[in-house]
Amino acid sequence: MKYQATWNDRVIDVELNKESSTFTAGSTADEFEFTLDNGRYFLRIGTKLHKIDNVNYDGSDIEFSMDGKWFKVSVKDEQDLLLDRLGFKTAGSSAEGQVNSPMPGKILDLMVDEGDLVVKGQAVAILEAMKMENEIKAPVNGTIAKISVEIGQSVEKRTPILEIK
Repeated sequence: MKYQATWNDRVIDVELNKESSTFTAGSTADEFEFTLDNGRYFLRIGTKLHKIDNVNYDGSDIEFSMDGKWFKVSVKDEQDLLLDRLGFKTAGSSAEGQVNSPMPGKILDLMVDEGDLVVKGQAVAILEAMKMENEIKAPVNGTIAKISVEIGQSVEKRTPILEIK
């Protein structure tokens, strides 16, 4: 799968091949392995092992610490890039109160009920994807108007999880 990552105003084209566990990022190509052990994420690139913690998603922006250093990266997939080229907003930016799955996965927990008040940045659900547990956070302040998924349900990227009014 092809992606475009922006980090520190630097744009990097990335291609992941999950079947062969290889990637290409700019002019770099190597093998990778991504694992979860006791709540901590590990990324092996070639022979180097990195520890990843504090993963937070806000639409296509991902913030995390790796080996103790903080990173904020904006990641767009092929569909996001096509929508940008055509002048359309991506799903996350066009419906601020709509919380969609940022990637395919399984809903492990819903931390709110319909009618609950939430604040921007509050965790509302846990999504398991690629053996990682990811907190899904509220993009806006408001009240949970509708929950569209159930615990244990598998979802695709951009599947509506809940709506905040």
